[in-house]
Amino acid sequence: MFDIKLTKLGQTMEEGTVVGWLKQIGERFEVGDPLYECETEKAVAEVEATRAGILREILVGEEDVVPVGTVIARADDVE
Repeated sequence: MFDIKLTKLGQTMEEGTVVGWLKQIGERFEVGDPLYECETEKAVAEVEATRAGILREILVGEEDVVPVGTVIARADDVE
């Protein structure tokens, strides 16, 4: 199992809002697949997976504002 953390999308970004999840619990994703949408002071961006996995737990709901680096979900590794 591995943690998915809120990604820093800009040099000055300190927190972000999870606008929506693009994968559901139990759904497999590959590197480069969009996982969630994050709103910053400047824009809304889709955040892509940096490794493949199966989404197991979502810890941060839609519209929650959290600091960069916060664990927002957990996923299982895939073989």
